[in-house]
Amino acid sequence: MRLSGLQKVLWVFAGVAAFAFIWLLLWSDYRADLARAEDEPPLFADFELTDHRGMIQTEEDFKGRWMLVFFGFTNCPDVCPTTLSEVAAVMEGLGDEAAKVQPIFITIDPERDTPMALAEYVPLFDAGIIGLTGTPEQIAATSETFPIFFERIEEATAPDGYTMGHTSHLFLFDTQAGFADSWPYGTPAEEILADLRERI
Repeated sequence: MRLSGLQKVLWVFAGVAAFAFIWLLLWSDYRADLARAEDEPPLFADFELTDHRGMIQTEEDFKGRWMLVFFGFTNCPDVCPTTLSEVAAVMEGLGDEAAKVQPIFITIDPERDTPMALAEYVPLFDAGIIGLTGTPEQIAATSETFPIFFERIEEATAPDGYTMGHTSHLFLFDTQAGFADSWPYGTPAEEILADLRERI
């Protein structure tokens, strides 16, 4: 069966109409997703804690600098010291640009991690890391503003009979304290350094 010229034109119009209809559906889905994303509040660092020198610090004190934030505890046997060693390597690798970045270690074990305990711990990594602690209520409130999880785990062989389970990501916040990126535990310092250099 041969199609007449009119039938061919009608088929072309039908194809164009179908394409336009599909495009409109996809566009409306995209706009809806975009609207949902805009409705979600952006993630900002928000804290008021005591540093390892006994001074109160908030995110405002680091405005204008990038913040490299890690949550952990001083009795952590492996994840925390390994990550802080990676942070130290990153800071060293930044060279002259290191002044643009402030590494911060926030304890999730305020019962043991007093400012004095942090003052003995964070300088071991020699990277200008600031240790932050507070009351259990302050740490709980701080954890709610970051995408982290932590819990106390009873363990007879651990110091004081317990250890802490926690999120092991390293977080990056921009110069306005807005969330910029994160890296899972085990990310090589070279990879973090390359990402940072592209940003700062």
